[in-house]
Amino acid sequence: MTGSPLDIARLGGTTMGTTWSVSLVAPRQRDLHPLHAGIQARLQQVVAQMSTWEPGSDLSRYNRAEAGRWCGLPAETRQVLACAQSIAAASDGAFDPTIGPLVALWGFGAHAGERRQPDAATLQATRARCGWQRLHWQDAALLQPGGLELDLSAIAKGFGVDQVTAWLRAEGITAALVEVGGELAGYGRKPDGQPWRVLVESAPEEDLQSDIPPRVLALDGKAVATSGDRWHQYQADGEAYSHSIDPRTGLPVRQVAAAVTVVADDAMHADAWATALTVLGHESGMALAEREGLAARYLQRVAAGPREFLSSAFQRLLDEQDA
Repeated sequence: MTGSPLDIARLGGTTMGTTWSVSLVAPRQRDLHPLHAGIQARLQQVVAQMSTWEPGSDLSRYNRAEAGRWCGLPAETRQVLACAQSIAAASDGAFDPTIGPLVALWGFGAHAGERRQPDAATLQATRARCGWQRLHWQDAALLQPGGLELDLSAIAKGFGVDQVTAWLRAEGITAALVEVGGELAGYGRKPDGQPWRVLVESAPEEDLQSDIPPRVLALDGKAVATSGDRWHQYQADGEAYSHSIDPRTGLPVRQVAAAVTVVADDAMHADAWATALTVLGHESGMALAEREGLAARYLQRVAAGPREFLSSAFQRLLDEQDA
């Protein structure tokens, strides 16, 4: 008896305040309901561990803990925080998993305050509560030094993509494209032998006449994340405030790039690095990308229209695909 031909199945749902979608290769007769339920369960576990929107999550319990308490955290949360601390150190604090109070102060996140510019004293006091250097571990427990609030929103979606990808592989799915809130990872080949291809963020809609060529990436064991100024910003008192907060100053980033894209071996790193490079801006960010060997692309607004900046590693990816 021969097996049924393979097809591309598409599943989707909601999680982390956004949507998820999965395209996967499976026999036509395979029951997809267990796969859908399993994907949703993996993502719900990330929410239960790392969401600041869920009062009962492990992260929320840590954020509420009294000063001096050592809080045990799940292995997955420890893995994400280890990655976050590593990127915080490499980016000189441009990425910081402890900026929850600053995010709220500027009117973003689960505990957003009033959307207005805070006074200098409030900003200084809030900054004093933050700082990735305040994270101290003892085996599987993290010290709550007092007032520290973790915010993993710039890395958890990527980790969720990785969790789903690993679970699908374990379930015998030989090829899939996984997306959560715009963060993507792909592996394996489609039934026609082609890899999964995704279009990188194109020129802003107001610049449709841009001569920047479309950038298409083949994802076979790679992940891609994009950050930029199209997401989560507001206007107040004639000023535009970006959700990208610079942890080093406590201020929203000015002149945020239209898009910053990072390609990495996993979506967790791609997600966090895209945030760090957005905060740094294209000059400092591109210099860091070259030092770290990151495949990064900036789409920057300038007076003459959008400009594209590619790191050496990103250019090599394009060259390899065109070869």
